[in-house]
Amino acid sequence: MSFPTHRPRRLRRSEGLRSLVRETPLAASDFLYPMFVCPGKRMRKEVPSMPGIYQQSVDKFLEECREIEDLGIAGIILFGLPEKKDERGSEAWAKDAPVQRAVEAVKKAKLNLVVATDVCLCEYTSHGHCGVVKSGEVLNDPSLELLAQAAVSHARAGADVVAPSDMMDGRVGAIRGALDHAGFVDVAILAYSAKYCSAFYGPFRDAAQSAPQFGDRRSYQMDPANAREALREVALDIEEGADMVMVKPALPYLDVLHAVRGAVNIPVGAYNVSGEYAMVKAAARNGWLDERRTALEILTGIRRAGADFILTYHAKDAAKWLGE
Repeated sequence: MSFPTHRPRRLRRSEGLRSLVRETPLAASDFLYPMFVCPGKRMRKEVPSMPGIYQQSVDKFLEECREIEDLGIAGIILFGLPEKKDERGSEAWAKDAPVQRAVEAVKKAKLNLVVATDVCLCEYTSHGHCGVVKSGEVLNDPSLELLAQAAVSHARAGADVVAPSDMMDGRVGAIRGALDHAGFVDVAILAYSAKYCSAFYGPFRDAAQSAPQFGDRRSYQMDPANAREALREVALDIEEGADMVMVKPALPYLDVLHAVRGAVNIPVGAYNVSGEYAMVKAAARNGWLDERRTALEILTGIRRAGADFILTYHAKDAAKWLGE
């Protein structure tokens, strides 16, 4: 033969053909949009390192939720900024804290959104760590009861999903037990199962005001060099009652995401984190990248690696682009 029989370009000749044979779909319904709620009224402050992302009071937050619903985004995940912090992070389970009030507001408005809540102590503790601290050490077992209290308070406010991100051993089991004991047997758990100690969280810590006041989180978040350990973490969380698991961050850990997807038969999410978002925004503002093409390519890559859904700050923009 003077030329190969097969010509793959035949199926790339038009958008219609490309769409027909596209292997990895991407839709607004694949996204959860992270949001930051704070005390007060009529408060809306942009996070400097995350253009387009805001710290906002519940009234302003609800306005944005209506827009999110209109865009067809599946849901939201909430992070709270408390009025005050203490060593135990007691605002994490306060009935009138911003996250609890925000959940109640969404449910009262009857918006068609999945409402997930981040369950952790770092935003609420004066030391900025994700658990109880004694003599400079983050203690595992004493932290579990506090995390469970926070999860139950979110469920009581109306959360559909609670998402523990602390990386304490045994926290999924403790939360499942507490939810069931309190009568919230239908509230799902999305476990941050493979959460790495990553440099990509920097902008988030500005948004959530959650930077540790001493040391770092390497004693409880995963070592970036480890992949097999992630499968163990995932298996333990499923055994303890996780309904869904997550890999965080997404882009540097696509290999881990792919391995997790192949190892389990429950839904797998990935968090396209603040640093990944901020890099795209900064490069686009400098004219170095096309923001739309870059963001959609990243999100498609995360889905292709195995994510059933993606937590992403690009959600609103991506939903608009996909709807055009």
